[in-house]
Amino acid sequence: MTHIEVAAGAVAPDALVDAIRAYEAALVADDQKALAAFFAPGPDTLRGDAAGLLVGHEAITAFRGVRGGIGPRRLVELHLTPAGEDWLATSVNAPHAGGRGLVTQLWRFAADAADGPGSGWRIVAAHVTASPKAIDPRVWRVVGSPLVPGAAVGPLAGQTIAVKDLYAVAGQRIGVGVRAYLAEAPVQAVSAPSVQALLDAGADIVGIAQTDQFAYSIAGLNPDYGTPPNPAAPGTIPGGSSSGPASAVALGQASIGLGSDTAGSIRVPASYQGLWGLRTTHGAISLEGVAPLAPRYDTVGWLTRDGETLLAAATASFPGDPGVDVDDVVLASPQVGAVVKPEVRQAFHELLQRLEVHVSLSPVDLPELTRLYQAFRVTQSAEAWRSDGAWVSTHPGAVAPDVEERFAFAASVTPEQEAEGLLEVSALAQEIDEALGSAILVLPSAASSAPRLDADPGYLQDVREATLSMTAIAGLTGRPALSVPWMLTPGGPVGACLVGPRGSDLSLIETALAWDRALRRG
Repeated sequence: MTHIEVAAGAVAPDALVDAIRAYEAALVADDQKALAAFFAPGPDTLRGDAAGLLVGHEAITAFRGVRGGIGPRRLVELHLTPAGEDWLATSVNAPHAGGRGLVTQLWRFAADAADGPGSGWRIVAAHVTASPKAIDPRVWRVVGSPLVPGAAVGPLAGQTIAVKDLYAVAGQRIGVGVRAYLAEAPVQAVSAPSVQALLDAGADIVGIAQTDQFAYSIAGLNPDYGTPPNPAAPGTIPGGSSSGPASAVALGQASIGLGSDTAGSIRVPASYQGLWGLRTTHGAISLEGVAPLAPRYDTVGWLTRDGETLLAAATASFPGDPGVDVDDVVLASPQVGAVVKPEVRQAFHELLQRLEVHVSLSPVDLPELTRLYQAFRVTQSAEAWRSDGAWVSTHPGAVAPDVEERFAFAASVTPEQEAEGLLEVSALAQEIDEALGSAILVLPSAASSAPRLDADPGYLQDVREATLSMTAIAGLTGRPALSVPWMLTPGGPVGACLVGPRGSDLSLIETALAWDRALRRG
């Protein structure tokens, strides 16, 4: 039974009430065709919720196509208020799973849609407040309040951490984003040094956040737990493999995301979600207590909403100041224009023009990016198979098809191919080091803005290969790489990646902060 209230002195059209009931029925049935027809066509239709705002009928329809059904619920209250010729409908629903949801919609009559499911009534704007969940399993595997308290005093007191599910946290298991792996994992006796450093500095661990399976992806998709949301670009993927920590930070549920970066697993989610993210100098921070993927390239790193918090987390985590400074010269490679999407190419060109006002900018020639990708892929894959191949081969079907394909390729890499790849890596690293010296290389953090949730797998693979051809610059040389949210495209944010000399991690963040202030001044 639905309680209906109409504003004093107004008479609501019966067809409008019928349309609202029909919309609710289509929503519960997950009738995609009907739902698409209930929303007004065109680029100005709006739908918002806690995850962000969807603009345009196309974006709303795509979101519904990948979200899945909402499950059964009842419409318990409906309040109708006229707004000119339109009607504002505010409703309360009772999901079968419990709680209450609140929906506000602006309905408009269109005579040319009289034969549609709403008899001409369509939604032009909607805001949805869902019944809150105690924990979003897409983002978190374990949550506490806090899960682990930090030291009573310290430079990070008041900060909260989302720990990627690769790190040892005392009293918890490491799940690597795979349910079957978690079921067999032992409880950790002590926390990883990189976790303990943040606790000792006063930060609290909120919880253990999700990761792409075995950290072997940069997309952020996880069939076991669901895909974490991207609040910076609703309806798109979050980026991975540090997907959970990135989403937790972007959503405001943690102030620091402790992640890892092998092939871009911090830089890509930072890029897609408009965050600051640092891949540290290889070997600068201990990887003890961290589940490996490819130890030659694995690094510790952090994601934050601002540069000051990132600098504080990095400073607290380094055993000592690396002490390596960066030159004021900024280098940009024309090769990146050939691999990134046009909208990223345009945004990057505009960024360089803005930067050139404040810093000395010079072009630099790097090795062919396809060479970097191929050398990285072969050598990373060989290490991934040594790290995780035995488990994957004895647990068929435990990982997603895309991850399974990567492990299948990894299994096929011969010792001879790996040896040849390592020689190529050494040669490429020398070429890059000679070209960059102690200057900062600037390039896009990713080849595109965040792809849509319903993006074709082939498109995702193309974006992956193009992105890895750029992220491999830091991977092959062991250099630190910092993603900063300095670009915006029609599809969402894209990070600018600053690659510095080995050991310049803190100096790189400080330099980026200075440039950020300059760019904001104009």
